[in-house]
Amino acid sequence: MALIGLSGALALSVTACAESQRDAGADNTGTFIFGAAGSPKMFDPIFNDEGETFRITRQMYDTLLQNKPGTAEVVGSLAEKWESSNEGKTWTFTLRKGVTFHDGTPFNAAAVCFNFDRWFNMKGQAAQSQMIYYGDVFEGFAQNEGDASGDPVYKNCEAKDDSTAVLNLNKAKGAFPAAFTLPSLSMSSPEALKKYNADQVTQTGDSFSYSDYANLHPTGTGPFKFEGYDQGKGEVTLVRNDAHWEKAKLEKLIFKVIKDENGRKQQLKTGDIHGFDYPAPADYQLLRNEGQNVLIRPSFNVLYLGINQAGNPKLQDVKVRQALAHGINREQFVKSKLAEGSEVATEFVPKAIAGYTEDVPKYPYDPEKAKQLLREAGAEGLTLKFYYPTEVTRPYMPNPADTFTSISEDLKAIGINIEPIAKPWNGGYKDDVQKLGKHDLHLLGWTGDYNDAGNFVGTFFGREKPEFGFKNQALFDALAAADATQGEGPHAKAYEGVNKQIMEYLPAVPIAYPTPALVVGPKVQGMVPSPLTDERFNTVSLG
Repeated sequence: MALIGLSGALALSVTACAESQRDAGADNTGTFIFGAAGSPKMFDPIFNDEGETFRITRQMYDTLLQNKPGTAEVVGSLAEKWESSNEGKTWTFTLRKGVTFHDGTPFNAAAVCFNFDRWFNMKGQAAQSQMIYYGDVFEGFAQNEGDASGDPVYKNCEAKDDSTAVLNLNKAKGAFPAAFTLPSLSMSSPEALKKYNADQVTQTGDSFSYSDYANLHPTGTGPFKFEGYDQGKGEVTLVRNDAHWEKAKLEKLIFKVIKDENGRKQQLKTGDIHGFDYPAPADYQLLRNEGQNVLIRPSFNVLYLGINQAGNPKLQDVKVRQALAHGINREQFVKSKLAEGSEVATEFVPKAIAGYTEDVPKYPYDPEKAKQLLREAGAEGLTLKFYYPTEVTRPYMPNPADTFTSISEDLKAIGINIEPIAKPWNGGYKDDVQKLGKHDLHLLGWTGDYNDAGNFVGTFFGREKPEFGFKNQALFDALAAADATQGEGPHAKAYEGVNKQIMEYLPAVPIAYPTPALVVGPKVQGMVPSPLTDERFNTVSLG
């Protein structure tokens, strides 16, 4: 999605107290400063789709369920207990008592139902188009507008009493309960949502603008509260929520935007920040030698080469897509460009996810076979527009330019003519490839949001999308059937079959399962690396 420059009125100066702490540098036991690679989109989780913003909103909001720190295991959060009935179409949540939102209003079952009803009844093509994760999980709205076309999974929500919320669905989904951990499904204060016109989303061309709630008054129940976003300094400031049941050790948390990785490294070295994400794999040992702590996450993601079949008719021929797969030296790329522990991807589901299977067609590096397939398809000398992002570092793609260079050189070697197109990540790249389909090839990836194969392959290939430009109803139906399959064993088995089908059709080329890391200074204690990049800062302290 295009990053929308928040209006000048949004720029808020942090308090004089914060200024005095900041002037003293990062060596402050009460204030943790994290070097962010990019600017936040805004602060309403339901409209967000990118990691830099989720890192911030996860500190301000809670979900009904969450992932146990350092794992993808589902544990309670705002809900202490949960159970399903009615063949998976009813979910009953027993809520934590005594919780309040940051504005002092109570969190209860009525607030849960208000949030679910808000999402389900969202009006406007612009707003619905920004609810990516809600659409992937709940499939449709009370009244679909724009691209939304599915039958809604959500039926209604009942507040049985203050501590009991019952969610009724029109059909079961194997993604639950894991999908209830999604940060997009965070609980917001109903009063704040109403007061600050939270549903107001407008679109101008390819750009979106959001409400005062999203920009100025995000209000959750999380361990940190929003204090301000100073755009001039590129700093988002959060302060401790003393009423949280897991009270944070830090008094203040600052996310400082430093887009240049060398700048982040230098500021960590000088102590101006306490940590940053996605250090370059080549720097791991250097950082360790300097006394920094490199925290490597287990692989829970995939990097892929996207193929838009609508962009060039030749790409509709599976032989051409197979040629692309055989033409990429993934082993060499992983060995030379990615972090220790990274592996070549053979499908779009990481090994840690139930549904991964070795029984899929594989496409080993074979440039001669790739050339032969291009000849058979009448696609010799094919020219393709290859999009790649700039001004970003992703967990599955530490250096997009390096990734593009490696893959494009391999493709040139089998006779593909590459037209490179670089665009800023938050300056049109994702819109161009995911909404407008301007590309032939592109680089993208995915870090799992919850522990379910459908969060990967269902998100990618569960319906017709401009990113891939194909319509394969048999594949769409197979994914829908797998998603609805109940029981851990049958659910995993269904996705194993789907993964085999996907790799036969080859709508894109899986490249790697990277192992991203984050790095923190020697004084930082309590930072638990998460495979879902779901680090919570309430456990962090400075020694």
